[in-house]
Amino acid sequence: MTQTSFIPGPDTQAEMRAALGCFATGVVVVTTQTERGPLAITVNSFTSVSLTPPLVLWCPAIQSQRHDPFVKARHFSIHVMAETHMEAALHFARHGEVFDTRPWSRNDEGNPVLDDALTRLDCQHHAAHPGGDHTILVGEVLRVSQRSDLGSGLVFHQGKYGRFSD
Repeated sequence: MTQTSFIPGPDTQAEMRAALGCFATGVVVVTTQTERGPLAITVNSFTSVSLTPPLVLWCPAIQSQRHDPFVKARHFSIHVMAETHMEAALHFARHGEVFDTRPWSRNDEGNPVLDDALTRLDCQHHAAHPGGDHTILVGEVLRVSQRSDLGSGLVFHQGKYGRFSD
């Protein structure tokens, strides 16, 4: 057995990323409406916070060009991606303003929403907190939509997309 240790710092960012990559996460695409039009971003920093009230959080990187519009957004929608949605997750990781490759519509708040997500959480901005090189965005869930015909959720582990297998 080989075990390594390090103290996190500017010169150990690659090691820190590799260590955190050992924790498998789900993949979500977050959408909102901006003055320029629909905007999306692929995220794996998503988690539930509270059931009463229903709160979730996700964390956009401050260096991202999509950071400010999401921090300022009054509403956003979080889409839990199915294992068959890897191409969509990759697309929205690269192209946040290009929606012509996916079927989408608008929800009651006027936000763009992906029509074929495993689960969709329509949220209202609840709070924003500094979190190092990210902002912690907390949303209050206003509405939930689920589909049972899309299989399991898409997983991100050690820098790769995949699926959970037994």
